[in-house]
Amino acid sequence: MKNETTMRSHLSLSRETAEGSHLPLAAIEELHRHWALFLALGIGLVVLGMVAMLTAGLSTIVAVDFFGWILVIAGAGVTIHAFWAKRWSGFFLQLLSGLLYLAAGWMLATHPELSAIALTLVIAISFVVQGAFRIGAALSTRIDGWGSLLASGIITLLLGLMIWNEWPLSGVWVIGVFVGIDMFFYGGWLVSLALSVRSLAKAQGARRPFSANN
Repeated sequence: MKNETTMRSHLSLSRETAEGSHLPLAAIEELHRHWALFLALGIGLVVLGMVAMLTAGLSTIVAVDFFGWILVIAGAGVTIHAFWAKRWSGFFLQLLSGLLYLAAGWMLATHPELSAIALTLVIAISFVVQGAFRIGAALSTRIDGWGSLLASGIITLLLGLMIWNEWPLSGVWVIGVFVGIDMFFYGGWLVSLALSVRSLAKAQGARRPFSANN
C-alpha cells in the first residue's frame, strides 16, 4: 500500500513538473537525465558566438567557405543521383539543380571574400524589403500586436539601410556578426533550459521524501 502511494505521488509530481514547464512528461524526463550536456552545449555556443562577433571578419570568411563546400557536396550528390536515375522525367531538372549547386558552392568556397560581399548586399536588400512590408502591414491592417510588428519592421528596415549604406565594407563583418548573434542567443536559451530543468528536478526530488513519509 505504501509503495502504491509513493508511486502515485511520484507520478503526480512528474505531471506537475511537466505542466509547470509546458513540456511533455517524456521530454522532461529526458532533459532531467541530460541537463548537464545541454548546459555544456549552451555555454560552448555562447562562447563561440562571442568569439565569432569579436572576430567578425574571420567568422564571415569561415562561414561562407563552409557553406560553399556544403553546396559543392550537395551538388555532387544531386548530379551523381541524376545520372544514376536518368530514365525518369525529372532527369534534366535534377541535373540542372546539381550543376547550379556545384557552381554556386565552388564560387563561394574559392572566392569567399567576394561571395561575402555579394551575399551581404542580398541580405541588405532583403532586410529593406522585409522591413517596408512589415511597416506597411502593421499600419494598414492594425492586427493584434501591430505595434510589435511595426517596431520589428522599423528595426529591420534601419538595419538593412545601415548595411546597405556601409556596403561593400559591411561585407567584411555582417555575416560573421549574424552567425555570432545566432549562436550566442541559441546557446543562452539552452543554458536557460538546462538550469530550469535542473531546478525543477531539485524541487521534485525535495518533495519526494515528504510525500513518501505521508
